[in-house]
Order: sequence, then C-alpha cells, then structure tokens
Amino acid sequence: MTIQEKINSLKEELNTHNYNYYVLDNATISDFDFDKKLKELEKLEKENPDFFDANSPTQRVGGIVTKNFETVTHKNRMYSLDNSYSKDDLLDWEKRIQKMLGTSEIEYTCELKYDGASINLTYENGKFVKAVTRGDGFQGDDVTNNVKTIRSIPLNLNTDFLSDFEMRGEIILPLEGFQKMNQERFENGEEEYRNPRNTASGSLKLQDSAEVAKRPLDCLLYQVVASEKKHNSHFESLQNARKAGFKVPQTMQLAKSIEEVFEFVNLWDVKRHELPYETDGVVIKVNNLQQQEELGYTSKSPRWAIAYKFKAEQVATILNEITYQVGRTGAITPVANLEPVQLAGTTVKRASLHNADQIEKLDIRVGDTVFVEKGGEIIPKIITVDFSKRPQNSIPTIYATNCPECNTPLIRTEGDAKHYCPNEFGCAPQITGRIQHFISRKAMNIEGLGAETVDLLRKEGLIENYADLYDLKVEQIIPLERMAEKSAQNMIEGIVKSKEIPFEKVLFALGIRFVGETVAKKLAKHFKSIDNLMTASFDELINVDEIGDRIAQSIIDFSADLGNIHLMNRLKQYGLQLEVSEKQQGNQSNKLEGQIFVVSGVFYQMSRDELKNAIENNGGKVSSSISKKTNFIIAGDNMGPSKLEKAQELGIEIISEEQFIDLIS
Repeated sequence: MTIQEKINSLKEELNTHNYNYYVLDNATISDFDFDKKLKELEKLEKENPDFFDANSPTQRVGGIVTKNFETVTHKNRMYSLDNSYSKDDLLDWEKRIQKMLGTSEIEYTCELKYDGASINLTYENGKFVKAVTRGDGFQGDDVTNNVKTIRSIPLNLNTDFLSDFEMRGEIILPLEGFQKMNQERFENGEEEYRNPRNTASGSLKLQDSAEVAKRPLDCLLYQVVASEKKHNSHFESLQNARKAGFKVPQTMQLAKSIEEVFEFVNLWDVKRHELPYETDGVVIKVNNLQQQEELGYTSKSPRWAIAYKFKAEQVATILNEITYQVGRTGAITPVANLEPVQLAGTTVKRASLHNADQIEKLDIRVGDTVFVEKGGEIIPKIITVDFSKRPQNSIPTIYATNCPECNTPLIRTEGDAKHYCPNEFGCAPQITGRIQHFISRKAMNIEGLGAETVDLLRKEGLIENYADLYDLKVEQIIPLERMAEKSAQNMIEGIVKSKEIPFEKVLFALGIRFVGETVAKKLAKHFKSIDNLMTASFDELINVDEIGDRIAQSIIDFSADLGNIHLMNRLKQYGLQLEVSEKQQGNQSNKLEGQIFVVSGVFYQMSRDELKNAIENNGGKVSSSISKKTNFIIAGDNMGPSKLEKAQELGIEIISEEQFIDLIS
C-alpha cells in the first residue's frame, strides 16, 4: 500500500467511525483506538504535505484563528417562518394553501423546531466548502473553520447524493453538554452560561477554532436546497440526506392530513421534555416539492411552511419602573423595567408595554406583581397583573406627556394607538434611527457602516441627517474611536457605491411613514421620479393601486416639509437615483394593465419569479389563487388538475410560457 493509499484508507475509516458515533449514536471503536488512528493520520499528513486535505478528520481539532468573520451574501435567501399558536391557526393555514393549490390532497412533514443557531452549509462535488450563519436572511458570517470542528457534520459525503447543494440546519448544544460546561465554569469560579441556544450561537463566533472544538456542539439538519431536481418530496430529500451522512433527526414524520399533524403536535408537547436538546415547537411543511414551488414565498416567509409554537412559559415578577423609548418615526414605546427573572432559558429584565391603551386596559402600575411570558418565545410581554399583591400606596400610571429625549410635548392623532414626538429633526433617537434605516440592507445597503458608527458620527457632529453621509471624508473618520484607515476607506467606498441603488430602494430608504418596501416599489413604478411623487395631489396618490388615505396623507406631509425638500435637493446634487432609470423604464410597459395572472406549474425558459416580475413590469397583477377576477393562467408542466378544472369552469384563458413571452414582446 502506498503512502497516499494509507492516508486515504485512514481518512475513510475515521470518517466512518465519526458518522457511527456522532450521527448514529452507535460507537464501533473505543476512544483510545480512534485517537491512536487519528494520531497516525496526523503524522502521515505532516510527513507528506503534498497530500494535505482541508476536509481531513485531522482538521476537526481546530487551531485556525479568525479575527474578522467575513460577511457573505446567501446564494438562496434564508427566510423566517410564520408562527402559529393554536390549532385554529393551523387550520386557517391549511385552508389558504388548499385554495392556492386548488386541491385538498396535501401531505405534510412534521419536524421539531430546534432551538439553536441557524446555519447554511455549502457542498460542491460531495465536499464541504462553506458554513454561513443566517444573519439577516440575505447575508451572514462565514464561520467555516469553526463549523468544521463539529463532528456530526460530514466533510466528505459517503454516497452520490447531489453534486452542488446547500444543507440548512440548526447548530445546537445538547443539554448534557451544556450542563457539563456550566459545572466546569462553576468549579473555576466563572459566571455560568445563560442558556444552550445563546451559548451555541456565541461558540460559532469564537476566534480560535480549537476552543470551538472543545465544545460539544451538534448539528441537526432540516432542509436541502438544490437546483438539481432529484427528489420529489421534502421527506425523500431528507431521508437521502441521512443516508449520505447528515444528522437528520429520526423524530421527523409524514402526515397524510392535518389531523395527523395535530397528533404529532400533541405527542411532542409532552415528550419534548425527554429530548436531549431544547425545542420550542413543531415545523409543518408541505411535503411535495412541486407544491412548495407553486406556493412560493411572501416577503418574509415560505407559504408552504409554518411553525406551531408550544405554549409559552409564564413567570411572575415585580415591575420596578416604566420608561419610554423613541423610534425613528418618533413613535413612543413604553417599556416595563422588571425585577430580573428566569424565563424560557433567559434572564428577562424588560418587557414591552406597547402603548397607553394597553397600560390603561391592564391597569399596570409601578410596584405591581405582573405575569410575563415570551410572545412567540422571543419578545417578553406582560400578560396580566396580580391585583391581590398590589401595594396599598399604589398610584395609577400617568402616561408620559413629553419626549424622554428632547422634552418636546408628545402628540397623538385620532385613530392612532401610539404617541409621537413631533421634533423630527431635533430629537436624537429619531435622527439616528432614520439614518440607520437609510443605510440598512433592504434600503441603501451601505457596507462598512453600522448602527454604532452612525451614532458615533452623529455624536461627533459629523452628520445630522442621511444627506450628510455624502459629505463625509476619510480624514474626518480616521480619528474616531475604533476606526482604522482601511475601515474609513471602506465606509466612504460603500457610501459612494450606494449612489447606484435604484429609485424604488432609495424611496424606501427615505423613511416616509407607512411607505414600506412594497409600497415604495408601487410608487416608484407609477410616478417614475421623486419630483412627480412630491408634487402629486391626494387624489392622484389614492388612485395608485393599494395606496390608501393614510399612506397618501403621510406622503403629502413629507412633501410639504421644507426640511425634506432641502434634503431631496441635496440628494439630487450628490447623484442618487431619484428617478426610474431609462434601462428600468425600457423593461416596463402598460401592456398588461388591469390584467390579473395566476402562474402555475413548472417552467423552463423563465423561472417562476422571472414570470411574476415580467407581469408586474408590464402593468399586470399576480394572484396566488384563481377567482372570477383572474384573466389569464400561465400554465407550465404538471399544473394541478383541480386548478385546471376550476379555470375551465370559470372560462379563464390558459396560456403557455411561450404565449406569455409573445404577449409582452
């Protein structure tokens, strides 16, 4: 046997032992013998560097130090899930997807919702190449070196699974390992970790991968993302992923009906406490991958999946103080400052009180004993007051009358739940908040500039509004705290590059109240420029599709403000895209104005999203379900028979992908 053959044989053997122990939980070799073989491989690799393999079992021990985790854009966006808290919510979800698919024949997969850190693993030609955290769903941090140390993640696949694909899952810290880590910290006189989820997430950002290797992290996988259409169902794809070497939990189950989904939920609402890791609910997915594609996504979540959250834990604690926060739009949010209490694995010190009406409705007062729960297991909220424990000297809460930041008298318009600070250009949190919104990923996407830096620039007197960003110079930024020349250069380059951002995103970035991403896109398409928008009348605005009185009045108010007019003039001078470009206009027409389309089936010349964009760019509307208002159905291969039947019943014209392309040519 040659040296190379010996190295390859040892690698294969050690990978098999890793898989048996960490994935199958079935050790086939003693720890002593495993370590002996690993040391033998390390020695051979050191003596023969030509045979170095980044995915060798010897590389799992870590040792690489990462000082800065590179930000990476996800090839495929990582969406968040819609949450449900009752079985009625699940029934409503089922009705929606049945209507969209035109069938009641839907099979589901049920999986436990693992409580850890979401991760995206990239494989090319059967080899692990990259691990990126979820981040904001659009981009995350490259934590490849740290994730390599997690032994349940295969670095080389043992079967012909797929060529290039992504695996998504959750990095978790099993309860036993978490308790051992805390026992060691206790014995060493160190502060104990708060909960397994945060500890797992924090482990991924440790600079020394050798330290990560010491932690008993695990990875549970729940989704295959691939352009190769090798599998027909989600369940099938995960079964094959398990055979290929991935740790897909055996708790996953097929459900032929929503009743079987309820059985799974009921079972695990009780049994979850027996699991070796934390879980806070069940994820239900449409099993058929073609149906998943047909259902598509909202702006935030897949329509084909939903999370059922187990009933939130509640605890009692004392309300010590009510303070008030100011948002970027001037909205005031009252905050309950609580006696610290353990809730769902974390220490809770604060909870939102929402608005004055909520405080009055619950009759919440300082000194009260209140019951707190985590809404959706994330944001703590006060549920009720224990009036039996109310102090005798209790005083009713009088809501703030002045802004806590600038002391300006607060206003509250009729029909609005919140109070507002009207000092738009002089209230520090509003100034900072608007700039932070302006630079955010979905808006101007200015790289090299974060929320803390924005606050620092404002405090140093370098910026007072988002237009001031375009006057900044490298030499002004370098003297600031924690700012090196390279960072300053990157920031300025990011600001300059943002001048290329299209008008619809600039319009969203301006932070006009009630103008979100979707509304900004509609307004940009209709008015074509900021000048046309700011001179539009109330009637012209409400005549735009989906623009109501509230949005129209907000735009009128924004446009009438002299400060905003001055800002827009400055942004024009700096060269921002404040009108739809000729190229964009060239891709748009009104050929399909007033026409409603439903897109169904599998397509080849254009993707489903490209078809939908083409419809909207030519003035048409896309609907997810067939109704009497539908004008056309663009039918691809494998269109659902019930949809076809309904279309024929209503006399709706069915066209092919080619006919649609001819229609807009």
